Amino acid sequence: MRISDNEVKKILDKGPAIVEEISDLELELEAQRKRDDRDLARQVTQDVLAMPDRTDMIEELKAKIEAGTYNPSAEDIVDGMIRRAIADRVR
Repeated sequence: MRISDNEVKKILDKGPAIVEEISDLELELEAQRKRDDRDLARQVTQDVLAMPDRTDMIEELKAKIEAGTYNPSAEDIVDGMIRRAIADRVR
């Protein structure tokens, strides 16, 4: 199939409009990405703020150890060992 000169001219005439449409779509996508990033940052901030205070948890554990009532299960010990090994590899 052969494309006529007239068809080529039509395509070339639409070129700037297509480029503008693509630019508009790119700007819209970038704006959406920024909104998504802000939403994610807001959610992570809320999750972190909702976490229990580590200081309170540490004080509670210290009190249990001093009172002799801290008896972690085997699962807790293994869980701690695995978490420590993973944390050491991340560094």
